[in-house]
Amino acid sequence: MKKNLKKTLAISASLALLLAACGKSEPNEANEAGAKLSVVTTFYPMYEFSRQVAGDLANVVALIPAGAEPHDWEPSAQDMAKVKDADVFVYNGIVEGWVDAALSSAPSDKRVVVRASEGLTTLEGAAEEEGEEAHEHGHAEGEHAEDPHVWLDPGLAQREVAAIEAAFGQADPANKDTYKKNADAYIAELKALDEAYREGLNDVKTKQFVTQHAAFGYLAHAYGLEQVPIAGLSPEQEPSPGKMAEIVEFAKAHQVKTIFFETLVDPQVARTVADEIGAKTDVLNPLEGLTDEEKKVGLDYIGIMKKNLEALVKALNA
Repeated sequence: MKKNLKKTLAISASLALLLAACGKSEPNEANEAGAKLSVVTTFYPMYEFSRQVAGDLANVVALIPAGAEPHDWEPSAQDMAKVKDADVFVYNGIVEGWVDAALSSAPSDKRVVVRASEGLTTLEGAAEEEGEEAHEHGHAEGEHAEDPHVWLDPGLAQREVAAIEAAFGQADPANKDTYKKNADAYIAELKALDEAYREGLNDVKTKQFVTQHAAFGYLAHAYGLEQVPIAGLSPEQEPSPGKMAEIVEFAKAHQVKTIFFETLVDPQVARTVADEIGAKTDVLNPLEGLTDEEKKVGLDYIGIMKKNLEALVKALNA
């Protein structure tokens, strides 16, 4: 609760700075003259999906920079200015706890807002928080929280893309057909990705995989797998000694050969478990943000999801 209060106060302070510097926002008439849409997104999957739908008809930016972990990120005054002036604002929902306060503090008559996960059936994931940490996040020990990681299921990703396409068409009706064409083309790629996952994971030797962060519930649910997370939905959560012992026991009993960690979080917990059972570690990327290195080599959502599939097939057939 303290963290939520601090976040709200920080957003309010950012807005005060914004209004003092900029004055009242004027309606943007550029779109009527054929200028590109201004699209502001929260973090990488929303940026990538929006970019694919927009093509060259919009300027798309992500507020959360490459390499930053999005769960506890908060907007600056400059970020609030971008939110206020956007023609379209795209967010996933659940993971961006600051969005409601930001939108209400920076109202705009012309902005179209899309919560890309709206209408999707969500899963619960264990919070795995204890004591004071649990109470600061507003729930009791052992409570289950709504899992935000819908974008890791290519089937649900298709529905997020469709929601973004509808918002673009609302903001820029003159180019509605082009947005639809772009979205259809990208959805076709996501369908091919989904089929690759179904084929690759259909006959694996084991269905259980151990991850450091409980980010892969939707992926596991889509393809008949079982995610066994060391920590909860927030990658910053530290597992209790009891939880660590439970994971080690499970991994030994099921002869787990690989413990997965992710790129934006310290992998020490995964390595500790792997060392205890004589297993290897490997990356399973939750695509919450790209590293600078991933950007340099041209990786994107589909490319990283293919690498995730390769890693899973290798681990589950070991």
